Amino acid sequence: MIELVGFDGDDTLWHSEGYYQHAGAEFERIVGHWIDIGDVGVRSRLVAAERRNLALFGYGAKSMALSMVEAAIELTDGRISAADIHRIIGLGKTVLEHPVELLPGIRAAVEAVATRHRVVLITKGDLFHQERKVAQSGLGDLFERIEIVSEKDRKSYARVIAECGTEAARFAMVGNSMRSDIGPVIELGGWGIHMPYHVTWELELEHGVESEHPQVLTIAGPEAIPEALARCERSVGTV
Repeated sequence: MIELVGFDGDDTLWHSEGYYQHAGAEFERIVGHWIDIGDVGVRSRLVAAERRNLALFGYGAKSMALSMVEAAIELTDGRISAADIHRIIGLGKTVLEHPVELLPGIRAAVEAVATRHRVVLITKGDLFHQERKVAQSGLGDLFERIEIVSEKDRKSYARVIAECGTEAARFAMVGNSMRSDIGPVIELGGWGIHMPYHVTWELELEHGVESEHPQVLTIAGPEAIPEALARCERSVGTV
C-alpha cells in the first residue's frame, strides 16, 4: 500500500508561475527601451542567466530578480539606467508579495488523501518566501511534515522518505513538474502523480521521464488525486 504522499507547493497547491511569467514580460518591456528586442533573444538570455545562477542563488523570486539585473546589464552593454534597474528589482518584489491563491478543489483533495495516508509537503525555493506561502495558504495544518529544500533531487526525497519511516515503493508524489516532482521519485522506485499546470518555467520542462512510465499517472486536476492514489495502491508490487 501507499503509506506516505508528498505534495508539491507551487502550481500544485497554489498558483505561482503566472506571476513569474508576468515579471518576465515586464522585464522585456523595460529592456525594450534600450535595445531592439526583435534582434536579440531576450527571454532566452534571461533563462540562460537563471540557469548559470542556480548553483549560486537557488530558486525563487530573489534569484530571478538578480538574474534579470545581470541579463539587463549584459543585453544593454551596461547602458541601462539605475532607474530601470530599480524597476527590475521591483519586479522581483512583486513576485515575492503576490497573494497566495489555492488551485480550485485542492484543499478538499488534500483532506481526502489525509484520511487514508500520511501527507507531507515538499517544496523548493527561497525559505522565507515558501514559509510565507505555506502560512498564507491555510493548508499547513493538513501536513504532518513540511520540507522546504534547495533542490528536489533523489537525495532530498530519499532523506525525507527515510526520516518518515517508510520506503520509496510506498511513497507517491503529487506535483506539476516532471523534472522536480516526478523524475527523482520514480528513480528511487516510488510513484508519481503528475498534475500539469497550464504554464511551466522553461527549466522545469527539461526531464528524462519516459512517456507511459508504469509508475507515473497523469491527471487533469485535484479532484482526480484520490483515485490516482488508489490506482497506485492497486499496482504496488506489480511493477
